[in-house]
Amino acid sequence: MRVLVVYCHPVPESFCAAIRDTAVDVLTRRGWEVRLLDLYAEKFDPVMGCEERRAYNDRAPEDPALKPHFEHLAWAQAILFIYPTWWYGLPAMLKGWLDRVWATDVAFKLPAGKGRIQSLMTHVTKVGVITTCGAPTWWSVVVGQPGRKTLLRGMRALCATRCRTFFLAHYLMDASTPKSRAAFLVKVRAKLERF
Repeated sequence: MRVLVVYCHPVPESFCAAIRDTAVDVLTRRGWEVRLLDLYAEKFDPVMGCEERRAYNDRAPEDPALKPHFEHLAWAQAILFIYPTWWYGLPAMLKGWLDRVWATDVAFKLPAGKGRIQSLMTHVTKVGVITTCGAPTWWSVVVGQPGRKTLLRGMRALCATRCRTFFLAHYLMDASTPKSRAAFLVKVRAKLERF
């Protein structure tokens, strides 16, 4: 299985980095081919400019910096997102990556008339999300879990019909302890052993 790990956190020593390292270790030990995409480390530009937006419905962006990202999407059979939940959703960097990379002629084709979008991501059969949240579980649910819905409903709809998904969150991250973080990494390991 070929898995693209999309990692998004600006702080190298963050707990998300420990999650990333655990995930890569488990998946590699399982014999999966792993590509790690660290959006902050590579200084990905999440800003869609005026001309890129004007052409969005007609063709893939022509920015040469995006080409490797398009190739990663075409290569992946599974995608694992690892990021912190900020203001109940995706960090702006990750949202910008979705906007610019999951683009026309890359992730989908728009119909000529009033038809359905044609997916170009049906080779992706698994999508996972591992995140940290400052809020408690109950409040995240009340707010509607926008990050979870974006990835596991919106983006997943472009993937294989029977695409398997999972969502794993360390809630109350701001009040976490070494013990709670260690226990969460055990959950991460167990979840990815079955992914």
